[in-house]
Formats: sequence, structure tokens, C-alpha cells
Amino acid sequence: MGYRLRISLGCLLLATACLPVSALAADYARASFGKTPDGAEVEAITLTNGHGVSATVITYGATLQALIAPDKAGKRADIVLGYSDAAAYVKNASYFGASVGRFANRIGKGRFTLDGKTYQLALNNNGVAALHGGVKGFDKVIWKVADLKKGPVASVTFTHLSPDGEEGYPGTLTATATYALDEQNQLTVTYGATTDKPTIINMTNHALFNMAGEGSSDGAMGNVLMIAADGYSPVDAELIPTGATTPVASGAFDFRKPRIVGDRIRDASDPQIVVGRGYDHNYVLNGKSGAAPRLGARLSDPKSGRVLEILTDQPGIQFYAGNFLDGTTSGKAGKIYRQGDGIALEPQHFPDAPNKPQFAPVRLDPGKTYSNTMVFRLTTEK
Repeated sequence: MGYRLRISLGCLLLATACLPVSALAADYARASFGKTPDGAEVEAITLTNGHGVSATVITYGATLQALIAPDKAGKRADIVLGYSDAAAYVKNASYFGASVGRFANRIGKGRFTLDGKTYQLALNNNGVAALHGGVKGFDKVIWKVADLKKGPVASVTFTHLSPDGEEGYPGTLTATATYALDEQNQLTVTYGATTDKPTIINMTNHALFNMAGEGSSDGAMGNVLMIAADGYSPVDAELIPTGATTPVASGAFDFRKPRIVGDRIRDASDPQIVVGRGYDHNYVLNGKSGAAPRLGARLSDPKSGRVLEILTDQPGIQFYAGNFLDGTTSGKAGKIYRQGDGIALEPQHFPDAPNKPQFAPVRLDPGKTYSNTMVFRLTTEK
């Protein structure tokens, strides 16, 4: 009897070990993430696959709170900046990993005109611009969990209803955010929205990455970056795009070939580096937007071998090198977040697009559906 049992268990273990990768199942788990200071419950949903990759998303801001990735030796580390409880996210309005909207990035003077009517938004960016949807944008609301799935792909879908006039934007907007993790180590984030009257829309994810691991002593300036763009959008003193497109042309903004992020970030000979306190600029991506996601950027850490490829169907990607991190907050690892400790690569439409007719339109009409799909593909290299 014991002999038969040992044989049976051995066969079972052998069969499991020989299962093809496609037979592995991605899964999800739900847990409390604490409460906001006003007592609202926040939930965390963790997606996992069979290769040691996991993504934790919280209902507050539909926020990517953690992304665990193995290195070339199999050692796992969290590669996104963030906090360990709900109250810290409310206290520190830093947008780490948040779903931002209705309009990501900046709108100059907080104004735009639609069908002859001018709308004034809150000037929540140094009193000169609207930023990331306003005083209480999508990053500061608790989203509802609408759907959960497991199997070859594990996913969670969140919804948020933004009423007409919220933060000054017209139209009742129904927004969705879906995070899906597959067995190819790809985390796909898809944003969608519909409206009942004409409005503007530009959602994205504001994750700050460090491929060496969140809280690493070396920061993120040693990460190696490639951006598939021949041009970028220069900005004025208020960080609003001028409307021009400047060729990167082998200067400080040229990341067409992989380059260490910190190589020229203090290059005061480039006035755009000075005005942005480093990189905080929209890159005009090569290739066709609105089609299947194409490679927009690649970020890697030479020491650990971790690689992140970002595929996107959007026309631009905002490259922000953590210039305004000032050492006043500490993250999940208990380490102070300093300037340059994280890198944001945000697929989106161009900043101030409602006021720049030469930029791709950001108008959304009733009966139409807005969509933004980005793929965070994790691999390793020696």
C-alpha cells in the first residue's frame, strides 16, 4: 500500500513538472489594504503567474502598487515605487502607479475650448496649469472592482463613474481600468471610457520604475533606456509643450539607442534639461498610433539583468526621471525616495493637446469609446 502510494505521488510530481508552460494557470487573490483617513476601505488584488511575476493593484486610484519581477538569477524584486498602506497613498499625493485622468499630464492655464465653450479647470500645478485630472482626479478616488478572472490570464477590471462637471470637465464619463497578467510575463493595462456629451480624455498609468528594485541604494539613474522616437516636445517655463517637435538628433534627448538615463541628465548646456530639472518631456513615438501596440520604450538594469519593454498604441510617451522626488517620503522598503529614484514612462496623448490643433485630437463624443492599451513585458538578459 505504501509502495503504491509512493509510486503514485512520484508519478503525479513528475507529470506536474512536465506540464507545458501553456498549462500553467495565472491566478488572483484579494486582501484588505487598509483604510483611508476618512474610513473608506481599500482593497488589494494581486495577480500572479507561474514564473514568479506578480502585480498588486489597489482600488484607491486603480493603482499599480507592486510589480514583482525575477532577475537573471531568479531573485525577485519589486520594480515600482509606492507605499505599503492606503493611508500613505492619501497622505502623499505622488501619483505612484496611479491611473490618472480625466486628462493625464498638463493643460496650460487649465483652460480648453470645446464646441465654442471655454472650460476652466483647477490650476493644481503651481497655479499655472491643470495636472493629471485636477485636485481630485481619478488617482484619488476608490474604484469599484467590476470583474476578476483567472486561467491562462489573470485579470481585474475596475470602474469609476465621473459625473458631469467633476473637476470642471463636461459629460458624465464611465471609465474602466483593466490589469491582465499572462504566462508570458506581460502585464497589459487597458483604459477605456464612454461619455454622454462631448468631452476630452487622456488616461494613463503613472508607475515609476526602478529595474534595480524599488528602494535600491543606487537609485534608477543607472538604468539603461531606449525610446523609439525621433522627436520630442519642447516645453516652456511652465512645462507646457510649445507645439513644436524637436528632433532628438544625438543630443541629450536622444535615446534611440540604449543609454544610461543619468548620462546627461545634468547637462545644463541643453536649456530643455534646465527648464525640466532633468527629463519631463513627451516623446513623439515612431510608428502608427491607434493600431496594435508597438514598442515604445525599453528600460533595463545591467546588474540584475531585469528588462522592461513597454508596448503602446498611443502617439506619445511621457518620460519623467523623478526630478521632483525630494527625499520627504519613504517607500515600501523603508527607504527615502530621492531625486532620480524612479522613472516614469507614460503612454498617452500629448500634454496640452486640447489647445494644440497640430497634436492628435483628444475629443470623445457620445457613442464613441476611448481606449489606451499598454503592455509591460518583463524579460531578463545576461
